[in-house]
Parts: sequence; structure tokens; C-alpha cells
Amino acid sequence: MQEQSPGKRDETYPPLLRLTLPLPPSINEQYATVNGRRVSTPVARRFKHDVKSALRVLEQQGSFYEELRSRFQQSYLALLLDFYFSTPLKRDLDGGLKITQDALCEGLGVNDNRVVDIHLMKHIDPLHPHLYVELEAIPDWHFDKEYILLK
Repeated sequence: MQEQSPGKRDETYPPLLRLTLPLPPSINEQYATVNGRRVSTPVARRFKHDVKSALRVLEQQGSFYEELRSRFQQSYLALLLDFYFSTPLKRDLDGGLKITQDALCEGLGVNDNRVVDIHLMKHIDPLHPHLYVELEAIPDWHFDKEYILLK
């Protein structure tokens, strides 16, 4: 269910990755308690596998390449998640954020603490529920003030 990434390697545009994924599992479907420990469920592991597979397909198509991965690894990132649910009120908007962010960042080899800008949107598509994702490198991100950690 992958989509597209910019086909040409134009350095004048911020690096951008676009893909369409299945909806992530709800929070209640993501974890189970086994022997007193919280563990990832098979459905959550399947979603993460689907994200990695979608990234592999984009690589094979030539729309996702090593230079783009490197730019994501070195930049701060903006993440847009546009959820298309089957009904308007069954799912919370933010329930799929963390698992999607984790799966995408793991698949790219990026630390998710590099995500500094997140946009979530909720739409309805009863016939084809899905998640549209954009991940963009922000080349000129600066925090309000630079702080020096004193030890």
C-alpha cells in the first residue's frame, strides 16, 4: 500500500517521503500483558512489518534511496499522519501516532526523537480505511534557544 516519494533528487526541495499504509491497530490492540509484562501483540508486530515492507517496495521502485535515508537520519523531521477511518467516532485520532512513528523511524534507521513537528488529521473512508503519511526533513529547524547542559 505504498505510494510515492519524490522521483527526482532535487536538493532545492526538502526531502519528503509519502506513503499510504493500512490503519495501525488501536491502542487496545497494540499491547497485551503476558506474565506480568506488557508485550507487543501480533497485530502490532504485523503493522510494523507492513511499514518496513512498504519502505522496501519504495526502495525497489527507486523512489526511496540511500541519500534520502541519510538526510532523514541527519535532519529534524516533520510527520503528517492523515487517518481515513471507516467511521467518524470509533477511533481516537492520536491512538495510531506512536506505533506509526516508531515503525517508520525504525524502518528508516532514524531516532524518533528527531521528529519535532507532528500533524494529525482525521477523515472518513468507509470503503477503504487507510493512513496517508508524509515525512519531511526540516533543513533549517532551530529550537527557540540553544541551551548548554552544565554538569
